[in-house]
Amino acid sequence: MAIKDGKNGGLANSGSVGLVKTHTMQVAAPPDDLMLDCGRNLGPIQVAYETYGELNPQRDNAILILHALTGDAHAAGYHHSKDAKPGWWDFMIGAGRAFDTNRYFIICTNVLGGCKGTTGPAAINPETNRHFGVTFPMLTLGDMVKVQKLVLDQLGIECLLSLAGGSMGGMQALEWCLRYPEKTRSAIIIASTSKLSPQAIAFHEVGRHAIISDPNWRQGAYYSSEVRPETGLGIARMIGHITYLSEESMNIKFGRRLQNKTEYSYELTREFEVENYLHAQGLRFVQRFDANSYLYITKAMDYYNAAEDWGQGSWERACARVRAKSLVISFTSDWLFPSSQSKEVVKALRQNNKDVSYVEIESASGHDAFLIPSQPLSRVVDSFLDNLYQNQGAA
Repeated sequence: MAIKDGKNGGLANSGSVGLVKTHTMQVAAPPDDLMLDCGRNLGPIQVAYETYGELNPQRDNAILILHALTGDAHAAGYHHSKDAKPGWWDFMIGAGRAFDTNRYFIICTNVLGGCKGTTGPAAINPETNRHFGVTFPMLTLGDMVKVQKLVLDQLGIECLLSLAGGSMGGMQALEWCLRYPEKTRSAIIIASTSKLSPQAIAFHEVGRHAIISDPNWRQGAYYSSEVRPETGLGIARMIGHITYLSEESMNIKFGRRLQNKTEYSYELTREFEVENYLHAQGLRFVQRFDANSYLYITKAMDYYNAAEDWGQGSWERACARVRAKSLVISFTSDWLFPSSQSKEVVKALRQNNKDVSYVEIESASGHDAFLIPSQPLSRVVDSFLDNLYQNQGAA
């Protein structure tokens, strides 16, 4: 099924969850440390999370939102009345929106290894009383999902009505369906894949190399320094951001227009609008994200291979584990996680006679399309959840 994307700014102007607060929960406290896939133990683990809406008495209306690489727990609403921007998926979460807070209890956690309140490389190692840095254990997406499960256990949620995410969030959604098939009734997998392509891994490696080549990285031990590896992290963000856009969207936004000029300067300076845009993206990113977290999370994405982890090399065999009803969404201009990868997910699920729907949305926005308000995306998700809610007695 293919539908056309049409932007609607009105989506972001009604039904807001308003002012929200990020909470912190401790899980995996010793002696119940978390065994990571790398073979090391980690604990205690602090997890930042936000919730929107109310958990019903039956505790069966919960939806877990899973963020992408540089996201965090702040998915909707505002932390302060003067905040310039709301949470990263605000247009999707709220009263009357796709994730309707009049019906559903929405949870979003910051992933393990993150830098927005959840234990990661920037956290203090309780054994040394110093920042972990690169002594932090290597992670997998499976480890992130295990931590999310511990959070739900503490919240008293035994089974999710649904879980949803785009990009790395969609990969986590797949992992949930495979690791804990009995714990979720449905999954919404957007612009995602069961394993990264060599091209995507290559982009990650160039970004990581930019970071570790920055003299201010200091082998990951930069936390006590007055300077951080901002140049390297900024370059990594610039590289990554190019992959999130599409050729069409870049032509529309920038073309070959010059920045405040009518003629070339014939100097090695930034002259094109697109150049200034990328540098601005890099500058904003280094002010909110940790370089070591970027290294760890991108590596965790690279490691993920659901077929190897759950199907002995066969993605079709892995999908036999899935019980959740699934909605898979892709975007026509996404060349980082192309529609062909979503179709591979759908094909394997159908070969196992699983309940799965697939929608390809026509959009010029590239991989970032799932982060941009649009009627088609909101409508498809809302319809899927409404059908589940009405027919499976979630109330």
